[in-house]
Amino acid sequence: MEQLLSLAAFEEAAEKVKEVTLDTPLIYSEYFSQAAGKGNKVFLKPENMQRTGAYKIRGAYFKISRMSEEERAKGVITASAGNHAQGVAFAAKQYGCRAVIVMPTTTPLIKVNRTKALGAEVILFGDVYDEACGEALRIAAEEGLTFVHPFDDPDIATGQGSIAMEIFKEQPLADMILVPVGGGGLAAGVSTLAKLLHPNCEVIAVEPEGAACLKASFEAEEVVTLPSVSTIADGTAVKTPGTQIFPTLRKNIDRILTVSDAELIMAFLDMVENHKMIVENSGLLTVAALKNLDCRNKKIVCILSGGNMDVITMSSVVQQGLIHRDRIFTVSVLLPDKPGELQKVAGVIAGENGNVIKLEHNQFITTNRSAQVELRITLEAFGTEHKDQILRVLKEKGFQPRIVRTTL
Repeated sequence: MEQLLSLAAFEEAAEKVKEVTLDTPLIYSEYFSQAAGKGNKVFLKPENMQRTGAYKIRGAYFKISRMSEEERAKGVITASAGNHAQGVAFAAKQYGCRAVIVMPTTTPLIKVNRTKALGAEVILFGDVYDEACGEALRIAAEEGLTFVHPFDDPDIATGQGSIAMEIFKEQPLADMILVPVGGGGLAAGVSTLAKLLHPNCEVIAVEPEGAACLKASFEAEEVVTLPSVSTIADGTAVKTPGTQIFPTLRKNIDRILTVSDAELIMAFLDMVENHKMIVENSGLLTVAALKNLDCRNKKIVCILSGGNMDVITMSSVVQQGLIHRDRIFTVSVLLPDKPGELQKVAGVIAGENGNVIKLEHNQFITTNRSAQVELRITLEAFGTEHKDQILRVLKEKGFQPRIVRTTL
């Protein structure tokens, strides 16, 4: 494995992938540098802007380019939650070979449709990647197709490692690279090349808390399969890291951090508002982990692995993020059931620059309708301090506001 992930192989891959990849120059982030604090400088490697919307095209294209004509003639098959699927579909189209992709049934529609648009045959099977992979292996054996593993393959890992080559060309003195982890192909390639070129560069793997298979495997000192995974980071919802690449990961990854779904939601808002970029939840793992770093005056590169997020997921993440940051909240007040009471409440809120976005008037809060009615008001605020100010003034004006679960 170590011989396969050699400097010569990485140099070959870096040149080969240039045939199909777009340039994704590093972006200095003032916002995330401030979030990391302590004099650190954060640079983003925006593979969300890559062709097919993710870095996966690198490994897929390099892998298929190294296949024999006989292997390509059989056709290729893979399993993927979406980004590797599009990479394989694109690469197969370039080489004129059949591509079959097995995707979990939970895969966002945008990834399914884009994979089909690239000419691949898509089969939906299982709830997570591991179940889809089992089905893909079964079909490969049955139909004689060449299986292209999304991460547990030295050629795939080498192709993904071309990212590190590009990083060091722009930032030869990078102190730290944060890389997202699902099965570990990207981490294996990036960490290996990083250690070959700059042994003192720290490589940190970042996983979702609900799918931390690499962390569990490191702790057990052997490949571990999680009983289940649960995370909004669908692209890294993997139960088992790659067995072939595991020794390489053990050797070259310096440490592992995990990130909660709530932290990913916050990172999505931060990225959209400060960089105007759409990055999918798995791609946000690295920037979400910045607050958990304990370092000073370092040049840190965060790999944004992909940007293929469907609109429904995006709207849900934005809504939850606004709620978590107290920029949207719902308050309940009880009012006498008589004219003018609603105007009084609205006047208080307007006086504090609160923006009403939804009203619900419930006359059946008690059996005595002439006594009280409930008014639920969903408000937009600037944040926690502004929210608390509105609640305080409502109390001062004689109302008894009660925070309730926000729904839009």
